[in-house]
Amino acid sequence: MRRQLGLGMVCATCAFLGGAATESVVRGSANAQPAPALPPMDVANGGIPHDRFQTVIRQLSPSVVAVDAVKPAEPGATKNNPVEESGSGVIVKLPGATGVVVVTNYHVVGAAAPAKVYVTLSDGRIVQPARIWSDPESDISLLNIEDNTLTAAPLADSSRARRGQWVLAFGSPFGLNQTVTHGIISATDRGQISLGSTIRIKEFLQTDAAINPGSSGGPLVDLDGKVVGINTAIASKSGSNSGVSFSIPANLVKRIAAQLIEKGVVTRGYLGVQLASVLEPAEALRLGLNRVSGALVEIVHPDTPAARAGLKVGDVVLQIEDVTLRDENHLINVVSALPPGQKVKLTVWRDRKAQAIEIVVGEYTGKPVRSNRP
Repeated sequence: MRRQLGLGMVCATCAFLGGAATESVVRGSANAQPAPALPPMDVANGGIPHDRFQTVIRQLSPSVVAVDAVKPAEPGATKNNPVEESGSGVIVKLPGATGVVVVTNYHVVGAAAPAKVYVTLSDGRIVQPARIWSDPESDISLLNIEDNTLTAAPLADSSRARRGQWVLAFGSPFGLNQTVTHGIISATDRGQISLGSTIRIKEFLQTDAAINPGSSGGPLVDLDGKVVGINTAIASKSGSNSGVSFSIPANLVKRIAAQLIEKGVVTRGYLGVQLASVLEPAEALRLGLNRVSGALVEIVHPDTPAARAGLKVGDVVLQIEDVTLRDENHLINVVSALPPGQKVKLTVWRDRKAQAIEIVVGEYTGKPVRSNRP
């Protein structure tokens, strides 16, 4: 039987090792300019030039940072003591933001105030953000550093990522700053994984590049020297690398960042249903489906867009407009990206046949997005 995969976060438990315990391996200039684009790879002989990895590492290293944070205790925690956390990040330029932005994971910095977040640059200098934008539901935090002299890494078009593509993972595993590992993209659009109650938006790139505690927030980079993803989680029974790691695609980072910087909040659509975590093959056949695809409705909440549109328990949502849905997580991602108030057509499987239903997307009002100031 298929199961949803439960994961542990790669957020470091070795507090502050990422920023101070290990000296940076690569030192960057304080006045560094954005690195020029790399020349296309010459793969006429079917291989990667022997110095390609080194070239990408030299270009990206000045943009890779270690991130340490002192987070307030979680609500309901037995002890009200602050939590020290360590991770990684990458410097980028984003439209609308002054200076540069360090992209990292929300689970690294949490609700920490800017004065409690410490960013260690590749040359060993420590800077602090002027502002933090965060979206817990996608596990993205943006640390605004008001310094235009820092070297920014380019963001890739992650929709072009393909299985088998070579990638490099940068980070500070176990406090070892500026560590680089390599591997391939193992899969795309991974969503059937459990990462805790706050993270709803999951469309990960999967990689076998070695990622360990302390690597959270570090960049996953293609061989053109562009950031294709932000490393977030590992599947592991031991808590260390097992060759199954997950990264937030760069395009999702761009979408979330655009809303956070412009409005301070992320607006998301919703329908008002609870979905089964997985549609089992036996259940699909019982319903008359010949393949496992779509999202099975378990609960329709009253006075919601779904209830008003006539969705029913036991319906399987197969399509939104012309988008064929893979699973429940795909449905959540597609609906979340829709603007509230938009009317869309759903294709649902009911009574062993496909039916069309029109629904007006509502506005999701779950956990608030945080925008911290000093």
